[in-house]
Amino acid sequence: MTQPIIEIINLVTYYDSRKILDGINLQIYPGETVTILGRSGCGKSTLLRHIVGLSHPTDGQILIKGSDITRLNEEQRLPTLKKIGMLFQSSALFNSMTVGDNVALPLREHTHLEEPTIQIMTRMKLDQVGLSGFEDFMPAQLSGGMKKRAALARAIAMDPDILFCDEPSAGLDPIVAVGIDQLIMKLKKAFKMTIVVVTHELASVFQIADRVALMDKGKIIAIGTPDDFKNSDNETISQFFNRIPDPENIDKQEYLNSLIGNSK
Repeated sequence: MTQPIIEIINLVTYYDSRKILDGINLQIYPGETVTILGRSGCGKSTLLRHIVGLSHPTDGQILIKGSDITRLNEEQRLPTLKKIGMLFQSSALFNSMTVGDNVALPLREHTHLEEPTIQIMTRMKLDQVGLSGFEDFMPAQLSGGMKKRAALARAIAMDPDILFCDEPSAGLDPIVAVGIDQLIMKLKKAFKMTIVVVTHELASVFQIADRVALMDKGKIIAIGTPDDFKNSDNETISQFFNRIPDPENIDKQEYLNSLIGNSK
């Protein structure tokens, strides 16, 4: 039986007295794409920060390739984290560095490769995301979609086994967003990566996901294929996938609509 590449066990996180993650359990298997889906504030980005080691949980375990990163110090975690790539929601490119230097940064920090080899690998990664010839550009000279591509090139610079993406379509128009989704799937096939994507974009879910984990109020309330969710008669799942507003917000929305109508 295939062992999970990531296993999350009874993960709990408090911020002061507020419980953000409430007993998360999730298994992710090698080579699959899992999307973590949920409304704003449900805890999905917090969960992602824990998996990649940027935050520490109050309780529970996070096993990556069998190593519980919650029990390791920074030095002990480093070999595992080197095989993880991360695409941040804001792209998080360093504005004072060229695109090429941004992509080369992990290679310079974590390998002993000679500079000519790093330059070759940087150009290869940029070519793989459709940015061949842009290595001397500054981030400010790129469009939003190009920044995402450059950030993806940096995320795969170390040939990771696992790629994490936090809201990869955020702030992009639908056509550019589809291009990013297609690029993620192309990279998955080329590098045989496991991919975990945090998103609230339903169109992306149906294009890229093998499985979906739906979060609500700090818990994972359902796991399945996109078709499982699409055909579900569960009220919470149906509400999310059919974009049905909360009943308590309907009167407020009708009031706002009336104000808009009266202002015309």
